[in-house]
Amino acid sequence: MNTEDVDLLIIGAGMAGLTAGARAVRGGLSVVIVEIGTDVGGSARFAGYAWTAPSHDVMDEHNPRGDSTLKRALVDRFADGISWIRSVGVEVKDAQRVLGFGRGHQFDTNHYVDTCRQLILDGGGELLLETDTERLVVEQGVVAGADLRAVDGTRRQVRARNTLIATGGFQGDLALRTAHVHPHADRMRLRSNPHSHGGGYRLATGAGAATGSDDAGFYGHLIPSGIPFADPADFVDMSLYYSEHAILFNLRSERFADETLGDHLTAMALLRQPESRGLLIADARVFRDWIVGSYVEGAVAVDKYALASKRGGRVGLAEDLDELACLPEEWGYEGEAIRDAVKLFNEQTAAGVEPGPGRRLDRRPLDEPPYYVIETVPAITFPFHGVRIDDRARALDEGGRPLEGLLAAGSDTGGLWHRAYAGGLAAALVFGLTAADTAREATHRS
Repeated sequence: MNTEDVDLLIIGAGMAGLTAGARAVRGGLSVVIVEIGTDVGGSARFAGYAWTAPSHDVMDEHNPRGDSTLKRALVDRFADGISWIRSVGVEVKDAQRVLGFGRGHQFDTNHYVDTCRQLILDGGGELLLETDTERLVVEQGVVAGADLRAVDGTRRQVRARNTLIATGGFQGDLALRTAHVHPHADRMRLRSNPHSHGGGYRLATGAGAATGSDDAGFYGHLIPSGIPFADPADFVDMSLYYSEHAILFNLRSERFADETLGDHLTAMALLRQPESRGLLIADARVFRDWIVGSYVEGAVAVDKYALASKRGGRVGLAEDLDELACLPEEWGYEGEAIRDAVKLFNEQTAAGVEPGPGRRLDRRPLDEPPYYVIETVPAITFPFHGVRIDDRARALDEGGRPLEGLLAAGSDTGGLWHRAYAGGLAAALVFGLTAADTAREATHRS
């Protein structure tokens, strides 16, 4: 087996791994990046924005149960992360509001990850595609590198002063999803790259890394039921972001979440409902203002209802409230109960009464026909359960102590989000940079 020594070994070439690699080679470190896929970028190629909460107060309000040190690090270092993107020659647009409470920037994520790859290669780093990491090398409690196997079966060992786990989570592994997200998490469609099967999670936990809470939830969105994703563009086009302004009923004809708090939170709530499916209902106002509008400024507008209908989803158009009682029997919903529930919602909101289980932001009635109906299900992008880290991106053991030589960043980590979310790409960016800085400090000390 061939053996080599580097300052930083990075397992995973997505947003966090490539960011760390580019920062590290700029800092004079020797770097090897290992990627199981045929190309770099991972799910970052399907993004387009980096955003998070603009202040500690806002972060605490929207993510109260997240790790306090990680939350503070993300908020405090986000501006430096945006400056880093600009420093490598990628255009970043001015800040804009995201999800009603966040602030973020649009940029070409494909340009960014490709630029990072080139910086790494130009700086003497090595990129190993279609290469699996078989195990971490642990010597006297210190992670000292990893054993690798290429697609042709060739094996090599890379010894490293620091090893960064950045494989993008375990959303592609049904067993890990049902164990650590929800017993029914295997029902969800995968709204991310297909290579994140928990390789980094298993490597880190096998080396003694602690993990976060099993009830932390996941990041994802509502999508129309029964429609497979045809290509990565569907990850955005099929996501029903407008649900924040509509109302959602389960199979018992009940609202079960405050939809206005965010489609990503409603997706978590729907997973726990009977059969993890529900009816999303909007009126003409919501259709006009939100269904055919852009989710964020600058994004391409897509008629979500028309697209779901064209692709064969369960959709319906009711000319008035009474027609909601005529839902197809095979869908499994009681049409009259749904009609009555919408009527009650309208009466309560028109009277200024907050309908249960809450309607914190948009309390306007849905009283402008026609009514647009889509059956929806949740889809997962990445889990919030993962490897515990400190604010220096060091993996922690069960006692909360850093595991020497092991770093983690991006969707492999846990603790930052707990049934709440304020920007996964931002977290990958910030903690990817942090991991590179931690590795550089460790290298200079040795």
